[in-house]
Amino acid sequence: MARKSARPGRTLVVFFLTVAIAYGLVAIAGTWKPALGLDLKGGTRITMIADGSPSKDNLNEAASIIDERVNGSGVSEAEVTTQGSQIIVVEVPGDTSSSLVDTATRTAQLRFRTVACSSQNPGPCGSGAAPTQLPSASPSLSLPSSEPSSKPSGKPSATASQGASPKNRPAFAAPSRTPKPSDSPSASESASPSGSPSASPSATTTDDHDPAKMGLAFMTDPGQDAIDAFNKYTCPSTKPVVDDSDTFLVTCGTGDDAATKYLLSPTVVEGTDLTSAQAGVPGQSGVQWQVDISIGGQGKQVFADLSQNMVNTNQQFAIVLDGQVISAPQFTGVITNGDSTITGDFTETSAKSLATSLKYGSLPITFKKDGISVEQIGASLAGDQLTAGITAGLIGLLLVMIYCLIYYRGLGLVVIASLIVAAAVTYAMVLLLGKTAGFTLTLPGIAGLIVAVGITADSFIVYFERIRDEMRDGKSMRVAVQAGWKRARNTCLAADTVSLLAAVVLYIFAAGVVKGFAFALGLSTLIDLAIFFWFTHPMVTLLGKYRFFNHGHRLSGLSAETLGVDRIHTAGGTA
Repeated sequence: MARKSARPGRTLVVFFLTVAIAYGLVAIAGTWKPALGLDLKGGTRITMIADGSPSKDNLNEAASIIDERVNGSGVSEAEVTTQGSQIIVVEVPGDTSSSLVDTATRTAQLRFRTVACSSQNPGPCGSGAAPTQLPSASPSLSLPSSEPSSKPSGKPSATASQGASPKNRPAFAAPSRTPKPSDSPSASESASPSGSPSASPSATTTDDHDPAKMGLAFMTDPGQDAIDAFNKYTCPSTKPVVDDSDTFLVTCGTGDDAATKYLLSPTVVEGTDLTSAQAGVPGQSGVQWQVDISIGGQGKQVFADLSQNMVNTNQQFAIVLDGQVISAPQFTGVITNGDSTITGDFTETSAKSLATSLKYGSLPITFKKDGISVEQIGASLAGDQLTAGITAGLIGLLLVMIYCLIYYRGLGLVVIASLIVAAAVTYAMVLLLGKTAGFTLTLPGIAGLIVAVGITADSFIVYFERIRDEMRDGKSMRVAVQAGWKRARNTCLAADTVSLLAAVVLYIFAAGVVKGFAFALGLSTLIDLAIFFWFTHPMVTLLGKYRFFNHGHRLSGLSAETLGVDRIHTAGGTA
């Protein structure tokens, strides 16, 4: 059976089409500059040492919360990492505000308040009208699993969707394991479906300063000062929110609900009373995601009193984190033991996000008073480092090109072309990874790319020397190219495998910016393999068909004088 002939031209066409697709994706992403790390862009580095010996989960969760805080405050490309078992490092490129440290290290306040008014439900803040009913087409609000669940009557109407999102119309319901016949309120205890709160809180509340009574009263009559403040407020707001638990709060929602403003009562339940929060899918339905929460302490009775008076009404109970409403559910069941379920149009992502915010609204760890250090990295120093790194890379690349051109002559053009193509592919990958995977180019990363230039050059040297050895043995260039490829291929694969393994091990066990060096080295090694297999080898095979090379022109790098032989064989030999 005849051996399939090599088609270097087709291989090169496919390769360049792949490169063109990569740059097409870069154009779609809309970015032509790599994301620079802190050491190249300048900014702030905050190092925080945890107090005590926190668990790994708590340290990672604290880092996740800090990451959301810093990036959510308008600072882009901030990176939060953990080091060891006690250290969290926050790196923010670019200009940063003086409040960054407070944003990163503060213990967040999680509180529960009743909603008197919102831009979706003006209530007493409007023109004296009673609270409006939510449109029937609003997202469905589930009931306890032991009762028939309600279904949405259709898609949200335009009125319902303005500034509101499905996750901000959830409901509190008693979990399926807790309701008992005796748990249901009597007709006299339940609030009327008209949407107005009961005239008085549950009979179990007798204290004049009872938070439940205060929260219910505030929904009916928040006071003119609170109403005026609500009407003057605009959402979304860029001003910091001062969350004082003893007074009313005018604030905005978060995420898709950022345009909705709320007038909230003084705090009725502190977040410290929340004992657990977990997202999941109930076993009976197996479809709709929900968040199971448990409230203990003093908040347990307040929660029960509020649910008795607000069940099946239009009234909302806001969950406030750092002064912003992250969810504002309604009650569809009476909560008697502090365990409840928040249901609504949750996705897996939104349910887990709410559960995380509830469970870890406050950082699960504290930091040592003298364990917080702030380091400012000037943009001028970063610019000098970037310039020095690029200059070093260009000098190294130029020296390799000049050496290969002098030593290999015509074949040196293949080296130059391969290095240029490798640089183009590397740049495209850095841009794509920066956009899709958050890869930032740091000075150690640039060092990794520079080191890869030597690795790439080694591959060419091994291949070309194998070709020369085969031609010294009397083979023609065409035969020598294929025979030399078989031997050089295995050698280069072994060398690149060792380099790649070293990069992987270094990436796994290293910390901080060393990971950037390891990642860049591994990426460049993979690119070297791609260039070697799908550009350099096909290009040399293609050049072997031209007389300039296969007849050993003195400038080809394959002349008899260069090889140290009497003459160049133009035919003969076996691969």
